[in-house]
Amino acid sequence: MPAQLPPYRDVTVGALLTRLAGAIPENEALIYPDRDLRWTFADLEAEARLIARGLMACGVEQGERVALWATNVPEWVVLQFALAKIGAILVTVNTGLRAHELDYLLRQSEAATVITIQGFRDVDYVGVLREIGAVGETRLPNLKRTIFISRQAGETHPEGLMPYEALREKAAEISQAQLDEREASVGLDDVINMQYTSGTTGFPKGVMLSSRNIVNNGYWMGQGLGYTLQDRLCLCVPLFHCFGCVIGVLGAYTHGACLCPIESFDARKVLETVEDERCTSLYGVPTMFLAEMEDPEFSRFNLSSLRTGVMAGALCPESLMKRAIAEMHLREITIIYGLTEASPGITQTPREDTIEHRTQTVGTVLPEMEVKIVDPATNETLDTNEPGELCVRGYNVMKGYYNNAEATRAAIDPGGWLHTGDQATMDADGYVRITGRIKDIIIRGGENISPKEVEDLLRQHPAVSDAYVYAIKSEFFGEEVAAAVRLKPVATATEEELKTFCQSQLARFKIPRHWRFVSEFPMTASGKIQKFKLRESHERELGM
Repeated sequence: MPAQLPPYRDVTVGALLTRLAGAIPENEALIYPDRDLRWTFADLEAEARLIARGLMACGVEQGERVALWATNVPEWVVLQFALAKIGAILVTVNTGLRAHELDYLLRQSEAATVITIQGFRDVDYVGVLREIGAVGETRLPNLKRTIFISRQAGETHPEGLMPYEALREKAAEISQAQLDEREASVGLDDVINMQYTSGTTGFPKGVMLSSRNIVNNGYWMGQGLGYTLQDRLCLCVPLFHCFGCVIGVLGAYTHGACLCPIESFDARKVLETVEDERCTSLYGVPTMFLAEMEDPEFSRFNLSSLRTGVMAGALCPESLMKRAIAEMHLREITIIYGLTEASPGITQTPREDTIEHRTQTVGTVLPEMEVKIVDPATNETLDTNEPGELCVRGYNVMKGYYNNAEATRAAIDPGGWLHTGDQATMDADGYVRITGRIKDIIIRGGENISPKEVEDLLRQHPAVSDAYVYAIKSEFFGEEVAAAVRLKPVATATEEELKTFCQSQLARFKIPRHWRFVSEFPMTASGKIQKFKLRESHERELGM
């Protein structure tokens, strides 16, 4: 019998690729034009199996955490499937992390393997790994191996790191049958992916996700986008986010669509890729779509092949959605709302719905999950159009936070409902509107930022008595990070000095852009800081 054609669901991440290679082996799967790389699903499956065997030969165990710190290089997609085939857990690492952030992540996840590239932008990844003792005689108690991905063949690999290419040679030590046996033991509900997300407690928490979580979530979002074997996705969002590796890779691959990734976001590169590869779908946070449409040469690109896509990761302005539909041919573009703990998608706007619904709401709940709006104080379910906390229950809810039972209990109640921390309303037709946030989180251009993490660092500065961090609205990023700082008596410090202090400790996107020096903070009668008053007065000063 011929193999069943996509779409697929209820399969492990590793088995998904095997099915695709069996059903549509010659269909294009992964394209990097500047690398002259054009792999079919058969090619990608063969490569993933080869690397999986190499990892097994190196001693990577089932259930082991493997941290991947890289931009959207081809090896990222290969490793997503190779690690899944051997039951190892892919720990995604934000490309902008600094040394103490990475050290925390590797220790908290108890990662045994790190796979990395040379670096990105102003961060030398290899240098950071040496700084925290993750190379050679490691100072990290669980770390066993560090693997280096070269940008091109023949590139000298750093001393003390194992070259990625060596995995190909090591693969000969493991038979195809041994890999098949390992893969057969990987269950649909086994944790296969961990993503670190910022919360109100300061340090990020490791969200544990299974194949059922992310494959089925990708399937339903791909259904919402109307994906077929003919679709081609220009994927310019980071793979280390759920937006990239779930909505992107798994949303496309559950339906047999082709991926054309961008290694790191560049508006011109996106436009060139869409035109040259005749892409039918495009993803991005609002700032990405804005950057593409504001490219000086935007009008010369033929984007008529585009049909659909996703705008998500931050508040999506109605005016920007309408421009994307009109100017980029994205007549079926959708908004997806969710969070990492929900795998990530919870709601999606129907692609053929009215402009009003697609621009003024985040859509309706995805199939096979439930949504309710509750009073955050009493947990009572609220009536239609009443604002409260959005809660979700279903196959998509995370397995929990790694090594953090207390935070897991705070997020998922005894009834299995995940409390999102987002304030929302739901109308009589089931359309959801996000109206604010209950949690104290800043979302800047799709990146979650914990104010407490930044505050804790600022309070370590010798001139700082106290500091509070909050969001300032931004037309470009949705929100920007702002800080109100009270200095110690007779101490002095400038905005630039505090920025420099933060730069060595924080990823760039977390560093406050707006600063105020204050003599006191607005407080409630019970002594709690009123951040909303800090925000309002700061925005007034900025003329917002």
